[in-house]
Amino acid sequence: MRVSDLARRADTTAETVRHYTELGLLTPQRHPDNGYRIYNAVDLRRLHFALKARSLGFTLGDVAELIQESERGEGPCRRVRDLIEQRLAEVERRIAELRQLSDRMRSAMTSWSNTPDCHLDDGRVCGLIDSFADQEQDARRQ
Repeated sequence: MRVSDLARRADTTAETVRHYTELGLLTPQRHPDNGYRIYNAVDLRRLHFALKARSLGFTLGDVAELIQESERGEGPCRRVRDLIEQRLAEVERRIAELRQLSDRMRSAMTSWSNTPDCHLDDGRVCGLIDSFADQEQDARRQ
């Protein structure tokens, strides 16, 4: 299979196939006559694996690590469990950060709802942001 064939069979893009190949996740052979990359069933299975792993939050580095473990004859399932715990903790931390950001954004919107637009001649870009940042600093000091 060529790049486009593999991409179509895996329901992904040729760019993804090329990127995963550059990272060493896929290991195509070269056609002796024209130098095109030729992918096989193992590459298709790896590509499916990588796409499924990515959909679960695993990084491409994680995918490479798991493929290497499997190639060495080791069962990577224990590592998969460890990694997904780490990724879940990261996602939950990020969700908490995003909730805090959402709260700050709503607070700013409320604070600015009745504030008139203005142009500042003192070098500041936007008084709304400056005033909100000042309010947050004051609140942290108290």
